[in-house]
Amino acid sequence: MICPIRAALAAGVLCVCASAPAGAASPLSLDDAFRRVIETHPDLASYRFTEDARRAEADLARQAPPLRLAVDAENLLGTGGASSFRGAELTLSLASVIERGGKRDARLGVADERLQGVALLREAKRLDLLAEVARRYLDATAASALAALTRDDLAQREQLVAAATARRKAGIEQSSAPLAAEAARLRVAADMERSVRAASHARRRLAVLWGGTGADFDLAPIDLSALPPVPDYDALVRLLAETPELQQFAHEARLREARLQLARTTRVADIDWQVGVRRLQTGSDWGLVGSVSIPFGSASRAEPGIRAAEAELSAIEFEREGQRRALQATLAEAWGQLDLAIAHARRIQTDVLPALQRAAEAAERSYRAGASSHLEWTQLQGEIVVARRERLDAALTAHRALIELQRLTGQTFAVAAGTDNGTTP
Repeated sequence: MICPIRAALAAGVLCVCASAPAGAASPLSLDDAFRRVIETHPDLASYRFTEDARRAEADLARQAPPLRLAVDAENLLGTGGASSFRGAELTLSLASVIERGGKRDARLGVADERLQGVALLREAKRLDLLAEVARRYLDATAASALAALTRDDLAQREQLVAAATARRKAGIEQSSAPLAAEAARLRVAADMERSVRAASHARRRLAVLWGGTGADFDLAPIDLSALPPVPDYDALVRLLAETPELQQFAHEARLREARLQLARTTRVADIDWQVGVRRLQTGSDWGLVGSVSIPFGSASRAEPGIRAAEAELSAIEFEREGQRRALQATLAEAWGQLDLAIAHARRIQTDVLPALQRAAEAAERSYRAGASSHLEWTQLQGEIVVARRERLDAALTAHRALIELQRLTGQTFAVAAGTDNGTTP
């Protein structure tokens, strides 16, 4: 049951509906944008240095306690018989610590867990960046789609101007009709210019993600009306367990377990040892010296650290459950937005737009025949534009919700063919 859900999620942030003309500059696809960001974004590149730092910490944890070389001098430059160097005693010794209780292995376990956590952090950042790329790509595509819709509206307004002007010349229309039609056309023309500028700004905002500064590129043609299927909600909830945000809690649990083991090793005291030779200056004699020291009370001193580590380990499950519920709440909201938006877009496409189109065609015929005023035709054309924009907004809401679902479930962002054959552009 999970595989179809993954396929549905991978099917659709955006749906390609056409290809670039032969010989034209290759437009930027969503996959191209993904590759550029993954290859160039500093937030991902920086994890390489984080990983190097964690490896260095692991190498440091592997090291045994160092040997210490010490030189001691006694009974010199004092008073009486010790006023010179004749009674001096020189000692040359080596010293170190014998670690007990598995401290080295426990220390290495903590370092290894920290190293393994870098991959999860990088994957979480990668998903966040891909989601942001998809959002900005969608915004740029939506701005272009809105410009195209406004261009269609402008063409309709120009027809209204021509029809009103012709009727005014024929003496069957008031002089205010062509003036009102021209004013409406100018307003739509201004909207179209603004939409074209907005599309350029959206492309530049997208380019910033890979370090670009210009908007001199085209996007791959996208059919925003090809609505994605609504995935099964329960299957999405099951996929939450695979998201890096929750997998990090499993890693954090292992890390805290390793820290607990490290805290427990401090119950066993380490042994400090020292061995060397001493030279007695007065008789030129040599002798071996050595010492061993073991601190008392190691177990009692270790208890507070052990209790703290145990408490942190016990808390991880509650932290994970709290995060899981927060993620599920976000998932439920995104899934609800997807379901409502798709239903609304389909209703507009299958019912509202056809009805408005039939009414507008009837109003046009009636106006050209002189049976009605241009206001009815103008109003219906405006309602068609409003409905198309509303449908575009619903489609954008659906795609944005799908992007959020992909981010939450840790699925791969992809571009694929549309699956909603019941809709048309």
